[in-house]
Amino acid sequence: MLKKFLEISPFLYKTFILIVSASIIVYFLPLNTQYSIQFSEGKRWTGSTLYAPFDFPIIKSAEELLIEKQSIESKSTLYFDINAGVSEVILNNYSNKFDKFFQNENDSVSYKRGLVILNSFLKRGILPLEFNITTPKRISLISYNTEKITEADSLFKLENLLYEINKNLTDENKLKERNFYNLFFDILQPNLSYNKDLTEEYINELNSSISQTRDLVSKGEVIIETNQIVEGEKFNKLKSLNYQFSSKSDNKKINQSILIGYFLLVSTLLFLSLIYIYKFRYNVFEDDNKMTFIFLNISLTVIMSSILADFDSRFIYVAPICIFPLLTKTFFDSRLAYFIHIISVIIISFTVFNGFEYIFVQILAGIVAILSTSQIYKRANLFISVAQITFMYFLGYIIFYLLSSGNIEKIDFFQFGYFLANGMLTLFVLPLIYFYEKIFFLVSDVSLLELSDTNSPLLKELSDKAPGTFHHSLQVANLSEACASKIKANALLTRVGALYHDIGKIKKPNFFSENQKGSISPHDELSPHESAKIIIDHVSDGISLGKKNKLPDRILDFIRTHHGTSKVYYFYKKQIEVNPNLDIKKFIYPGPKPFSKETSIVMMADSIEAASKSLKEPSFEILEEFVHKIINQQMDEGQFINSNITFSEIEAVKKVLVRKLVNIYQLRIEYPN
Repeated sequence: MLKKFLEISPFLYKTFILIVSASIIVYFLPLNTQYSIQFSEGKRWTGSTLYAPFDFPIIKSAEELLIEKQSIESKSTLYFDINAGVSEVILNNYSNKFDKFFQNENDSVSYKRGLVILNSFLKRGILPLEFNITTPKRISLISYNTEKITEADSLFKLENLLYEINKNLTDENKLKERNFYNLFFDILQPNLSYNKDLTEEYINELNSSISQTRDLVSKGEVIIETNQIVEGEKFNKLKSLNYQFSSKSDNKKINQSILIGYFLLVSTLLFLSLIYIYKFRYNVFEDDNKMTFIFLNISLTVIMSSILADFDSRFIYVAPICIFPLLTKTFFDSRLAYFIHIISVIIISFTVFNGFEYIFVQILAGIVAILSTSQIYKRANLFISVAQITFMYFLGYIIFYLLSSGNIEKIDFFQFGYFLANGMLTLFVLPLIYFYEKIFFLVSDVSLLELSDTNSPLLKELSDKAPGTFHHSLQVANLSEACASKIKANALLTRVGALYHDIGKIKKPNFFSENQKGSISPHDELSPHESAKIIIDHVSDGISLGKKNKLPDRILDFIRTHHGTSKVYYFYKKQIEVNPNLDIKKFIYPGPKPFSKETSIVMMADSIEAASKSLKEPSFEILEEFVHKIINQQMDEGQFINSNITFSEIEAVKKVLVRKLVNIYQLRIEYPN
């Protein structure tokens, strides 16, 4: 039972993170997308002819509603309060000042006539000077809780004072027009005050009665045909149909169904990712840490896009999702990065309008992000990559817009601002690399550069305690880097792995020939079996020392594999001379065999560099035969069987090693006399 559990337990965690990732992703996805028609105003309808599935009204556009509201406001009633106290003050002032303006004449006729005119002004209502009614409106005058309806033109305006006086004077009073004007100008003041609260309450009541819909689209009626532009009435009908879908009475049941559908969709796509990694990147599949990294990246891609799109659908292109393929390529490889990017984009495309356009643009950007990135730790390279990604967003958007609308004149250039923001946010990939390294114990080129410093504590200790081994490691690093560059492997990783591959010799440096001085060797006092054990143990000692100094697993892999499962030949032959009936397993390195191009290169370079020290008078032919013999022997032993290195690449490595050895020994071509 325990054995069976241990066999299936690696899959339990993967299943757990798959379910958790799918649940988190679905939680952030909108639930009404399935019951929506995807379209954009001004673009071509690429689907088949759409017929109305049921009767539904057309929702009025924002412009239509605004026109209706403006029409209501222009014809609405304005409320004014009549201030009786002001009227009394005006009448009192009239009595007190009449004699002053009529030069103390005892003119009772003029007095009475002026009083009549004044009362007519007060009865009509005197508007404030600053209040201007531009359109004909109904006016409601309120006094002592009673309402009187009148027209705006009937109100008295102070700027019309002279005209109003002249209109109300009889012929015999015309001569005293200026006196009346001066008197009224002095005593008149507005007796109406605008009641803003009542007016707005009335307007809001009218606005609330505005119908949000108009007309009726009958079931079976053509809404839009293939290749027609989504504009005008067609756009209004499509928007109205989407509204009807989202406001159905069984919306709760719809959401539950969509929730299940989305969970199955996301789970299926994540499961395909799991299968792909299991089949083609098993070393990644085995590592729960790396699997968590991948599923976290997919989840963050979808969540970030969903949150931004929730604010505004156009913000979907602000989400810098190309960060995640850059991160995946930094820690793994391009193929895995591209596959994960495709999965993320497909999931997001089901939640946005114009899903095909989204897939098209994001795949273009993702391809460029993966192909253009080399040595991302260099700031110039990162800026160039981001510029290329942004350009592909521009190009992809323009291409799709031309294909869908056939008219570049109406292109939304504001959309390019979102692409620029996307590019700026993509620059945050560098700090994210550092963050991911610390959280998931991964290694990037930035870390490799730091580790390649020969003044680092561990390499410094190696140079102090085992100077011969340190020099050997430098030579192997140079050879390995040249070979890796030749076959397009990771040259920086190969160099760093070569620098640290023999750090286990720090523990017992004098037992290794490159560190011995003179002809005396500590192995002279040991049996071949004991000597072989010390030599073999430098691998496990190196792993322990590397873990203690927190070397990444990718570097420890070089320590584990640089001898593969080869024999310790020197002490193995000595043991045969003493006792032919020996246990050969005690003279074989525990492995594992190299499982990448980089670890295979270091194994070859290590063997060649170490063995070349025994060559006394090397020539080009001797070096060439020497390199072929050692590497062919490793191939015969099956040391590279788990590696993805090809025969042609091995041949290329041989040529590089021969050329580098020729340079080391400073050989010259002999010219004929």
